Amino acid sequence: MDISSLACDSRSVTKDSLFIAIDGTKVKGSDFIAEAIRNGASCVVAAHRRTALFERRVPVIYFPDTRYALAVMADEFFGHPSRKLKVIGVTGTNGKTSITYLIRSILQEANFSCGIIGTINYSFKEKIIPAQNTTPGPLELQMFLKQMVRAGCAYCIMEVSSHSLDQQRTAGIDFKAALFTNLTHDHLDYHLNLENYFSAKAKLFRGLNKDAFSIINADSPYAGRLATIGLGKLITYGIDSECDIRAENLALDLAGSEFILHTKKRKPSSGGKTKIKTRLIGRHNISNLLAAIAFALSQKIELAQIVRAVENFNGVKGRLERVRAQERNIFIDYAHTPDALANVLGTLKALSKGKLTVVFGAGGERDALKRPLMGKLAEKYADKIIITSDNPRSEEPQKIADDITLKMRGDNYKVILDRKEAIACALSASYAGDTVLIAGKGHENYQILKDRKIEFDDMAVVKQLLQQT
Repeated sequence: MDISSLACDSRSVTKDSLFIAIDGTKVKGSDFIAEAIRNGASCVVAAHRRTALFERRVPVIYFPDTRYALAVMADEFFGHPSRKLKVIGVTGTNGKTSITYLIRSILQEANFSCGIIGTINYSFKEKIIPAQNTTPGPLELQMFLKQMVRAGCAYCIMEVSSHSLDQQRTAGIDFKAALFTNLTHDHLDYHLNLENYFSAKAKLFRGLNKDAFSIINADSPYAGRLATIGLGKLITYGIDSECDIRAENLALDLAGSEFILHTKKRKPSSGGKTKIKTRLIGRHNISNLLAAIAFALSQKIELAQIVRAVENFNGVKGRLERVRAQERNIFIDYAHTPDALANVLGTLKALSKGKLTVVFGAGGERDALKRPLMGKLAEKYADKIIITSDNPRSEEPQKIADDITLKMRGDNYKVILDRKEAIACALSASYAGDTVLIAGKGHENYQILKDRKIEFDDMAVVKQLLQQT
């Protein structure tokens, strides 16, 4: 049987497509089989026998896990592209994007061509595609990998979300390395509890073969459990724990960071210790650097090349991205989980000379349990707090704000639901030496209000407001 294409959306079916019926959260894929056949599907994969009435018109293949079937069929259809380049998976609650860009910077310094699949975009060579999800669906994913192979990429660095692992989007991909950053409160609207969340993350490591690398943050409480999963060669990194790649003698300020890199297994000529300088700010970013360095060393990249790449790395859009203005320190950051917000606020509180103001909200139709936690953390670290809208989606912005302030007991916060007004308020109330953090959206250039997606870019708004003062 000749198959022209694979499809899991009946609207994208063309002549001789193979249609895989995937059940979503609101609709069942089997309800669209008839439409797929009308549009030209020559074969169907379905999970339920109740679709048997279509068998007389086209062949129906029954398989209990159609998400898995879609992923492995996509891998086959596109010619197993992950076997033709090195695919690196980065998973964890926080730090994925920074680590992927750090790895790319190091690989490019070592003259390797590579692509990125992640939260900001999917990119390789001169091609940049806006990201719809952190990790795309299997068809798009395998197509991008094939395009990277054709473009001559040696590596693909991929952010691997817990949703994508749970939904089998990455099944069939031959990962040459998996990196684990951390696991903290997030996505519990989907996973229900942290144990399920961990189990989803662990899937990335279960699939590793003995030639792959398993790179794990030893400072995470989950490190010990994760280290026993899969067959990958284990490399650990951290700041506070005994591990293979470690940062010592940290020196932090708002201009950047310095530390001594100690490598246990691979010792450079300096006796295993190398001084590292970076423009990145905070302990959490040093942890991100260690992950990238651990991976680079696993690939036998020269330490001198790693050091140059790290020192020249300017950061990632929307990750503690700085705006210098009138002797104030203004930062845009993607922090939208309790742990990420605590990391960034804790860093800025410790390093700032003046008052610290934070502007943030929480996404609608997402994990609501984290909202009061974020409110309490803001109260712990910030001198002034402005609660505003993030991407409220179909939820009422005031309800989200009420959730955030539920357990806040101080009088140093206010609610301004209009995000631009909230940012303006924070800027107008700050003075020389003060620090302002605008958190939650980072690189995003839009805001989702009910069924509308409007243009909104925190950085652009800040620059506009500063020009007006």
